[in-house]
Parts: sequence; structure tokens; C-alpha cells
Amino acid sequence: MKLLLGLMERLRPTFEEGGLKALRPAFDAMDSFMFSVSHRTTMAPHVRGPNNMKRYMSAVILAVMPCIMAGIYFFGWRIAGMIVVTYVTGLLIELAFAMARKEDINEGFFVTGLLYPLILPPELPFWAVAVGIAFGVLVGKELFGGTGRNVFNPALVARCFLLISYPTGMASGWSVPASGIPGGFAKWSIDAVSKATPLGAAKGGTYADWYNMLFGTASANGISGGCAGEVCSVLIILGGLFLIMTGVANWRTIVSMLGSFAILVGVMAWASPSAFGRVGWNPLEIVGWQLLAGGLLFGAVFMATDPVTSPVSDIGKWLYGITIGVSTFLIRYMTGYVEGVMFAILLGNIAAPLYDEIATRVYLRRLQYEG
Repeated sequence: MKLLLGLMERLRPTFEEGGLKALRPAFDAMDSFMFSVSHRTTMAPHVRGPNNMKRYMSAVILAVMPCIMAGIYFFGWRIAGMIVVTYVTGLLIELAFAMARKEDINEGFFVTGLLYPLILPPELPFWAVAVGIAFGVLVGKELFGGTGRNVFNPALVARCFLLISYPTGMASGWSVPASGIPGGFAKWSIDAVSKATPLGAAKGGTYADWYNMLFGTASANGISGGCAGEVCSVLIILGGLFLIMTGVANWRTIVSMLGSFAILVGVMAWASPSAFGRVGWNPLEIVGWQLLAGGLLFGAVFMATDPVTSPVSDIGKWLYGITIGVSTFLIRYMTGYVEGVMFAILLGNIAAPLYDEIATRVYLRRLQYEG
């Protein structure tokens, strides 16, 4: 690493003052990702904290990596290809905007580039993957001024765009997971025919088993596992616990989102058990199955906790999570859409600034009362 660091230092003048000055954002991004930022503050105060952008990114990447490996195992190397397409397309756009604005490339895309392919159908064509992330980065982030100024989660904006503009591919790219080595790792493309996701099959009266949704194994009746990121719930739960323990994800958002959804499902299951089509199941069993099905867990752990598009106040996080949980329930069971997590989180992104404003007013009134 010392040899590489020395090489970077020798090349630095060429990118800072020489003929490759236009490519300085790309050089700084590579240098920061491999080592650390090259500049230091020269004036007080020198504030130190346990989390910076690199540490935040590293924690999320570590937490989501098991889901990535599970996606490749169950759906083949095509998932890795989707990640490569996402990175190439997205980073080129990020580089172009950084050069035009004469700014550094923000490191946040390294996380977005991993999460985005995991919320897509495994058989989605590569060109659609590229078009989606291009729209997400351009419209979802850069038009707002770049990372830190975007209102919506860019990965969800990209998926929403594909769902609206390319509904056939987004609805028919679901496949039955493979069932072991070399079945998962050996395949570049999926050989099995497309099947419905667990939520889609449930609306038709066919339910995936608990074991499949928890561990991602091939399900009964040939039901698809859904997106690559949501196929193995136990890995998502472990990733969420890791993010909470490291302080990267706030437990209030996750608990309020899953809790509000579970309460509504439980009330509905108690009042009208036939609404879910499961004869003989008690409300707790129905609630557990609904929490594991679809992208609810993945959205709660990796999407709703995005620090840029979620509230910063504790009160705001509670209201934000409840909004997403309630909206997910309403969209899933009161509309024609099978899944509602994506739209629910985008609605929560819209309301996030309002919830922080409410929290600020509550705090000021409390100070006024105590004073």
C-alpha cells in the first residue's frame, strides 16, 4: 500500500495543476476511497466524530454484502453484471457533473450502486438497468444539486421510473431461485421460467413457505424469490442489526416503520382473517408472513434509513417510519399494486422536511415552557 500511496502522491500534481486537471474529481475520489482525504483543516475548531462519509459507506457496504452474495448464489452471476452496469453508468454521470461543477465526486454513489441492482427483477435487461440508474442519478440527485441536496432516494427514483416506463420487463423478470452450488454460481442468466413473487402469488391464493422467505431456498409451487436483495430475509435482519449497533442506521425509523405496518396487518387479520386468504392461520402468523414477504425488510433497513432523505430529529424519525409503514399497508391492500414499499418510502421522503419542522417547533415550545 505504501508503494501505491507513493505513486498517487507523485501523480497528484498532474491532476491538480497539470494537463489532467479536468480529471481531478476522479483522482480525488480514487485517492479518498483507497486511503483518506489528502487535505486537512488548518484552523480551529477541529471537530472529531465517530462517523464520517467513508465509515458510513463502509458500514453499509459490509451490511449489504451478504445480500449481494446471496443474490449471486440464488440468481447467478447476472446479478454481478447488473452491479457492474450500474457502477459504470452512474459513475460516468457523476464524473461528468463533478467536472462541470469543478467539484469532487461524492462517495455516496458507491452505496447507491450496490443497493439499486438488488431492488430490481433478476432478469431485467442490462440496457434497462443502465437507463434506470441514469435517470435516478440525473433526476433524483444531480438536478437537486448533488448528494446531500436530493429530496428522494436516487435508487428508488430509478426503480420508480422503470416501473412506470417499462412495466412489462419489471413485471416479468421474476424467476425461481437456484438451489445450491454450482446451480447458483454457475449461471450467467436464469434458465427457469418467470414466476410470480410471493406477494403476487399470495393474491392468487398460493403462498410461499416461511422457510423459503427466511433463508431464500427454492420455494414450493415454483414461486419466485422476488428481487435479489429481498430473497434471504435472515441476512437482511443481520445487516440491520449491524447498522443499528454501529450507529449508521437509526432504530427508530426501522421500528416505527415495521411496527406500524405490523399493527395494521394484525388488526386486519383479527377483524377479517379471510382478507389474507389463509385458512387456519392466527393473526400473529399472518403478521410474520407479511413482514417477511416482499421488500419491506430490505426497504426498512437499507432504504428508509438513508441519512440524506430521512429526518434528522428523533420525533421526525418516528413520524417518518409510521408514514412509510401505514402507506405500505394501504398501497399493498387497498390498491392494485402488489408491493407498496417503494412508493411509501418516496412519500416519506417528501414529508421528511415537514417532520423535522414539527420536531423543531415541539422542541422550541418545550424550551419556552421550561423557561
